[in-house]
Amino acid sequence: MCGIAGELRFDGAPVNEAALRRMLAPLRRRGPDSCDVAVNGALGLAHARLAIIDLSAAGGQPMADAELGLTLVFNGVIYNYRELKAELSAHGCRFFSASDSEVILKAYHRWGGDCVRRLDGIFAFAVWDERARELFLARDRLGIKPLYYTRDARRFRFASNPQALLAAGGVDTALDPVALHRHLTLHAVVPAPRTLLKGVRKLAPAHTLRVRPDGGPHNGLSKRRYWSLAAQREPRDTGEAQWTERIRAELKRAIETRFRIADVPVGVLLSGGLDSSLLVALLAETGARDIRTYTIGFEHKGRERGDEFRYSDRVAAHFGTRHHRFRVSDRHLYDCLPGVIEQMAEPMPGQDCAAFYLLAERVARDIKVVQSGQGADEVFAGYFWYPRMDDERGSWLERFRRHYFDRAHDEYRRTVAQQLYMPDVTSPLVEAFLHEGGADTFMDAVLRMDVTRLIVDDPVKRVDNMTMAWSVEARVPFLDYRLVETAMRMPPELKLANGGKHILKKIAQDLLPAEIIHREKGYFPVPALKFVQGRFRQMMADTLASRACRERGLFRRDYIDRLLAGGGNQNLTPIRGNKLWHCALLEMWLQTHLAPPRRAVS
Repeated sequence: MCGIAGELRFDGAPVNEAALRRMLAPLRRRGPDSCDVAVNGALGLAHARLAIIDLSAAGGQPMADAELGLTLVFNGVIYNYRELKAELSAHGCRFFSASDSEVILKAYHRWGGDCVRRLDGIFAFAVWDERARELFLARDRLGIKPLYYTRDARRFRFASNPQALLAAGGVDTALDPVALHRHLTLHAVVPAPRTLLKGVRKLAPAHTLRVRPDGGPHNGLSKRRYWSLAAQREPRDTGEAQWTERIRAELKRAIETRFRIADVPVGVLLSGGLDSSLLVALLAETGARDIRTYTIGFEHKGRERGDEFRYSDRVAAHFGTRHHRFRVSDRHLYDCLPGVIEQMAEPMPGQDCAAFYLLAERVARDIKVVQSGQGADEVFAGYFWYPRMDDERGSWLERFRRHYFDRAHDEYRRTVAQQLYMPDVTSPLVEAFLHEGGADTFMDAVLRMDVTRLIVDDPVKRVDNMTMAWSVEARVPFLDYRLVETAMRMPPELKLANGGKHILKKIAQDLLPAEIIHREKGYFPVPALKFVQGRFRQMMADTLASRACRERGLFRRDYIDRLLAGGGNQNLTPIRGNKLWHCALLEMWLQTHLAPPRRAVS
C-alpha cells in the first residue's frame, strides 16, 4: 500500500515539481518507507512507498521500464501477480523485480487497458505511456483503494487523497451543492464522481480513465467501466447446503490469499463479531500459525457498551491467537479527534472512524498488514434495516428511503442555509441505482447498490483512511470480487434468514462458539460519538458556533439549536448515526482542510 500522485500538463509548460513535492507531504503516512518523484517534461509522478511485496529497492516507484516506454505509480496489492508473472514470462516478458507493481507494467504492455480485467486485487494506479503520449488510470472493482483528481485548462492532477491535491494549490474549494445534498442524506456518502468540493472529483470503482495532453476525445478525458455486478439467480437450482459450501470455499480462499501474499506478517482486526471471528476461524483452518489479533474498546455510556472484549477474548483463546487488546479513555479519544479528521479524505461521521484510527496506531507498532471484516454486512445482509425494507410495500425507492436516508428532503431544507436550497437530487440517483438492471428482486437491487455504490464511501473509505494514517494496509476478504459475484447470485432469503447473514452463521456453526454466532451485531463501538454528552457535546457546540462556521453560512442556526437542545435518540438517524456529530464533523473537516471560509457557494 502506498500513496500516489501526478500531474500532466495540457498547456505545453513543464510540470511544477515544487507542487508535485507538496503533494507528497500528505501522502507520506500512507507510504513512509521511501518516496520519490519522476519528472519528464509535461508529466510528473510521485510515490510514497509502504513496502509489503519485494522489500528491495527494485520494487520502488515511480517504476519505469525504458524498453517499453512505460512508467507506473501504484497503490494496492495484486493477489494473482505470481500467476500473471508466469503467464507474461511465457510470452517473453523479462522482469527486473519480484514485485506485483512490475507485473502491472508488463500486463499493460501486453493487454493495454484490458489488463485491469486480469488483475485480482485492490488497486489504484497510473501508467504513463511515453509512446502513445497518454496517461492511463484505473481503480479496482469495488473501490477499495481511492483515486481523486482535479483538472483545468492547463493541467490534470491525481492523488490518493484530496489533501494532496489541495496542497498543490489551484483547486476550486467551493462546496458542490449536489454533493452536499447527498452527503447529508446518504449517511455522508457522495457517490463518484462528485466530492463535496467543486474542484475535486474521484474515479468510480471498476473504471479506467485515459488522459491525453493534446486534448483528444471527451476534452482529453475518456472513462470506461470494465466490470459490473449482477444480482440474479442461476439457471440451476442450488439448495442451502450447496450455497453454504460454495460461500465457505470462496471465503476461505480469499482469506488464505490475503494472508499468504505478503513478505511481512499479516494480522486480523478482531472485534469479536461474527465477521472478524469467522476470519480468524477460517484462517486457523488453513493451517496458518502465529495468528495475531487486535481489538480496541472505549468507555461505556449507560447501557451502550464501549467494548466487545468478552467476545474477542473468547475467540482469541479458542484459536490460541497472539492477542492484543487496547482500552481508550474518553480523554484520549477526545484528544485524538483532530488527528482523525486530518486523515479523512472526505468527512466521515461513522463512529468507528476513531476506533480504527486508534487501533491502527497500536497495530503499526507490531505489523504492517491486517485483514478486516468490512463488507460482510452489505454482501450478506447483516444490518437491521434490510429486513425492515424487505417487509414493506411501496416503490423500491420509498422502501429504501424510509429506512436509510438520514434526512428527508424537507428536513434537508431546514438544515442548510437558503442559498443551498435545491430540488431533491439524491432520490433520483438512488432510484437509478436500484433500477439499473441486473437485479432480480428489490433486495437484490439494494444489496448490489450497497456493495457497488455506497460502502465504497462509508466503511471501505473509513478503514482505508484510518489504517493508512498509520501506514497499515487493510485487506478485506469479504469484498473479494469473486466471492461477491457468487454471493450476489444467492437468493436473498438465504442472507436475510436467522436475523441476517444466515449463510455465514451456517458456515460458523462448526467453527465458533454459539455465543459468538448468535450474539447481537458486533463492531468497534464508540458510544461517546453516538450518545453525545459532556466535553464531546461542548466541542460540537463550539465548532458550530465558531466564527468560521457562521461565516461559511452552511447551516441554519435554528436547526443547529434544535440539535443542541435534543439528545439521546432524538438526534439519531434511521440507521443510528448522530445528526449533531454529522453536522459538527462536516464543519470541523472544512475548517481543517480549507482556507478560511467564503460564503457557502460561489
